Amino acid sequence: MTARDRVAVIIEDDADIRRLLEEVLEQGGFETHSAGNGLDGVEKVRRYRPTLTTLDVSMPGIDGFEAAKRIRAFSDTYLIMLTARTEEIDTLMGLESGADDYIAKPFRPRELRARIDAMMRRPRLAASGGDGDQSASPSTDTVPPDVPAGEKASAQPGAPAEPATATASPPSAAVVVPATAAGDEDWIEHRGLRVEPDMRLVVVDGEEVELTRSEFDLLSLIISSRRRVRSKADLALALRGESYVTSYYVSDADKRAVEVHLANLRRKLGENASQPRWIETVRGVGYRLTADDGA
Repeated sequence: MTARDRVAVIIEDDADIRRLLEEVLEQGGFETHSAGNGLDGVEKVRRYRPTLTTLDVSMPGIDGFEAAKRIRAFSDTYLIMLTARTEEIDTLMGLESGADDYIAKPFRPRELRARIDAMMRRPRLAASGGDGDQSASPSTDTVPPDVPAGEKASAQPGAPAEPATATASPPSAAVVVPATAAGDEDWIEHRGLRVEPDMRLVVVDGEEVELTRSEFDLLSLIISSRRRVRSKADLALALRGESYVTSYYVSDADKRAVEVHLANLRRKLGENASQPRWIETVRGVGYRLTADDGA
């Protein structure tokens, strides 16, 4: 990542916390721009096109949830919500509004830096409205993009025994077909669902589907794993850019975040969770790809 990429916008109404965040991020090599309310923060994201944005939830004017939705309508910035509101519903609302991570106050600067580093190891999609174009309409569940839109690297979440940032290769059981929209690249196909990991494209029955970064990462890991069950903890670590080799702590909030992303993914794919076409739930364990027969 170049110095040009290390731009951050801080949206925080508490002046002391704002200064702390500026110090922490500037120590990490970021150029920072701060705002004391949601409306000004959204405009600064539009103006500076940051790689990273930190966002408070309780602010004057529009709150952090609404600010996140507006930001996601035009920006692919990595978005971290920082808030004293730690109820489960607040965490879920933050993730559904488009946040990449949700950290409770008071936070430890070292933990914040670690979370940022983990996020930025994950690939990013090319933003479809980075020029401020509002033509991208928010979805009813999660406002795109979380980041839809083209990421810098082709790394995919790895299995628990491997670094999560390693590129995921489809196992031999996967059905790989020639691509029709990505040059010479190969696609992984299952019952009308086609995924191109390197180009980060998803097609269902011939129609392209726009997913958030987290949704795509989960789908790519599950479809590449085929019938192997992926636990919620495994998937949560993968979303954080980690694995059981480098980390082992997964909170209940992390697991609930996986459930939210999977629910959003299923809605976008048009899948019924009770009669899944692609992703089946293994109760008490996690998720796996459905069997090849009975399309």
